[in-house]
Amino acid sequence: MNANSDATPRYRAVPAQINMASMDHDVIDLWDANATFDATLAATADAPRWNFYEGPPTANGTPGTHHIEARVFKDIFPRYKTMQGFRVDRKAGWDCHGLAVELAVEAELGIESKAGIEAYGIEAFNDHCRESVGRNVGQFAELTRRMGYWVNMDDAYWTLKPEYIDSEWWALKRIFDAGLLVEDFRVTPYCPHDGTALSDHEVAQGYEDVVDASVYVRMPLTSGPWCGAAMVVWTTTPWTLVSNTAVAVHPDVTYALVTDGNERLIVAQALIGQALGDSWQVIETVKGAEMERWTYQRPFDFVAFDAPANYVVLGDFVTTDDGTGLVHEAPAFGAIDMTCCRAYGLPIVNPVRKDGTFDAALPLVGGVFFKTANDALIEDLKARGLLYAMVPHQHSYPFCWRCHSPLMYYAVPSWYIRTTQRSADLLSSNEATNWYPDTIKWGRYGDWLRNNIDWALSRTRYWGTPLPIWRNDEDPTKLV
Repeated sequence: MNANSDATPRYRAVPAQINMASMDHDVIDLWDANATFDATLAATADAPRWNFYEGPPTANGTPGTHHIEARVFKDIFPRYKTMQGFRVDRKAGWDCHGLAVELAVEAELGIESKAGIEAYGIEAFNDHCRESVGRNVGQFAELTRRMGYWVNMDDAYWTLKPEYIDSEWWALKRIFDAGLLVEDFRVTPYCPHDGTALSDHEVAQGYEDVVDASVYVRMPLTSGPWCGAAMVVWTTTPWTLVSNTAVAVHPDVTYALVTDGNERLIVAQALIGQALGDSWQVIETVKGAEMERWTYQRPFDFVAFDAPANYVVLGDFVTTDDGTGLVHEAPAFGAIDMTCCRAYGLPIVNPVRKDGTFDAALPLVGGVFFKTANDALIEDLKARGLLYAMVPHQHSYPFCWRCHSPLMYYAVPSWYIRTTQRSADLLSSNEATNWYPDTIKWGRYGDWLRNNIDWALSRTRYWGTPLPIWRNDEDPTKLV
């Protein structure tokens, strides 16, 4: 090859040092000048479609590195499918509703509760929410352009716009007509600070390992062949003992009446040593099924029942892995408790208000926040000789992922989408999905699908999409 020949093709000279940021801008300017994104859409106008749905950011906050990470993945796959010859429409969006917006506005206005919102004025509060959600759209748009994310921001959807809400209502109407939208009184994770229920997905984001007081409580029998002996009941939520309605035993587990020469106690035979120690002698044993409907003295009589309560019930959910094999039932604060007690027609008593404090009329704990009521209740049990033991217990407890308040499992009316009626379809679709890495498929995600519960859809808040449900005043069971 003649190195001196002018006809020899040469590459453009590459500088010894490259300004990567400057190159980014040059490429972006080139795309803008040639309308490259629009050209890819025009070139695939008649091609098969590959649908892409962007989960939009909430623009009341400022962009962060987590937005960049998410938008990289949102860009890679549409580009790849476009290069394979598909038509991929990419519509940007802005998430305008929800508790995240309300909490940010509450902080700006110095409001600390739902009552504070109502005192400020719901309409004025919502006006602030409406203004806040568009505050940082310009920053997000610049971030999107700077990182080279191809998405149509000129025709973005806004979840507060009437046309978007109408599309949500259309979907809810189809779900309602299919019998999958129902109102129910269920125990659900509930944030007393935000005053709203949380979905299963939201709860999963807020678990922390904490140490709480667990108590072993004497509950003396008032009927049955072991009348006068005390069942030893273990719980990690002493505050729920105020609402104790029943004690559950497993029908097939063997329970023992034991003594140390001073008193008679009842625990699962397999847990005598673990729960009580080594100084106890077995007097007699029975199967749990024989204990059904034996009555007992509840630990606190602060609340009245409108139906017979405080007797032994049977439950297959009772285990002998820990505790005493006798399970405290408070149906207003546990989903399994609710199911079990409903089967027996037991009353559901809830003395805790929606702000997480006990009813002010209650002795000892009136007006006290549920998590801080434990100390007073434990001291009272001790003073009356009902506390067998108090043991610190480390366990995983759910906190609100937004405000960090401890959650309650709380009986509230809510609207649910019956996802459990579509469990087979969900599992089948997951099987047909190509996951990367493959361990997610039947690992974390598959496990979530297998344990699917109905989706708690409604939120008792102010800045959100209203549920389009009208109730007949004369017959509230009739809904439109």
